[in-house]
Amino acid sequence: MAVKIGIVGMNGIGNNHAACYKEDELAQLVGVCDVVKERADVAAEKFGVKAYYSLKDMIENEPDLQVVDVTTGGIDNGSWHYEPAMEAMSYGKHVLIEKPLAHDIHEGRELVAFAEKQKVYLGCNLNHYFTPPAEKAKQYIDSGDIGELVYCLAKMGFNGGEANYAPAGSPKIKGHPYFHMRAFLTHPFSVMRHFCGDITHIQTFSDRPGFRRSAGDVMVSINSIHVKFANGGVGYLLSQRGDAVYGLGGWWSLEMAGTKGTFTIENCVEKVSYWKAEKGIAPISVQPEPVVTDFGTNDFSRTFNNRLHAFLEDISNQVPFDQLRANGRDALAVLEYTYAVQESYERGGEVVRPHRLPPLHGNPLFMKN
Repeated sequence: MAVKIGIVGMNGIGNNHAACYKEDELAQLVGVCDVVKERADVAAEKFGVKAYYSLKDMIENEPDLQVVDVTTGGIDNGSWHYEPAMEAMSYGKHVLIEKPLAHDIHEGRELVAFAEKQKVYLGCNLNHYFTPPAEKAKQYIDSGDIGELVYCLAKMGFNGGEANYAPAGSPKIKGHPYFHMRAFLTHPFSVMRHFCGDITHIQTFSDRPGFRRSAGDVMVSINSIHVKFANGGVGYLLSQRGDAVYGLGGWWSLEMAGTKGTFTIENCVEKVSYWKAEKGIAPISVQPEPVVTDFGTNDFSRTFNNRLHAFLEDISNQVPFDQLRANGRDALAVLEYTYAVQESYERGGEVVRPHRLPPLHGNPLFMKN
């Protein structure tokens, strides 16, 4: 049976989600909501559903509604997430939130705690690892072909350069130094954590180029981040917001190396390569030939379909709350890392330990004595 969904926030991302739901057999879009009447009306006509102008009205007039998809934006793309998500959960509705989980770390923690209290599913659109290359890479990890983690290198951001620069005009960006950190680091951190586990230490050296300074742009757009994982491995994340053109691997690449093998993913959805660490490998001169799986696409947009479908699958299958893929706790983890990056930057590059995640309690309906 299809999951009945209402979307709040009908700007670009909201319409993207609606289009995904309309082609998914597990979804039934029943309403769209936006405080800007025109947006709601246009989306309602486009997708053949009823328009609402307050979330309360949509929930109370759609008694079979199961999921509220929060695609509102705000400052740093997240300051309008908290209120509608909390309101929906207060009605006992499951919630999917666009990334980042929240603009404020305290609100993010409250969202996760309230979802547990209400016994509802809370998910986040951490869509960057819902891809065929990521699935193939996870198979290498689960089968033991990577071994013990040695290092993880991630490069993710936006191609650009000085000639492409234009100062931001939107009030959700302009004047906010941590926009790139808060609006985007969710994605690379979520991918690194997906493959390598929790991060325990973070150190950053961040800055902005001269052309931003000359324009009076305060965004800290270049982020060089060193991390340590709970399992002892180390990692490095480079993310920048259009200050340069990326080289090998494109705008999104990740390399994970272990004691038994190494994989790389290029351009997020394009391909994964695997090198096996075999006896007799020359230390410098000869690189072993990789096994390359090329998926023949660079269509990043399908990651939204993949992630939303996984959320619907998990709800339909009534998985344990802590086994929901890309759940609220996962999103809170990467928000904590982002705030640790910000703190390290403010403290001149000191090592910071991210705030500990709330403990897992387990669900007695799924856990046997």
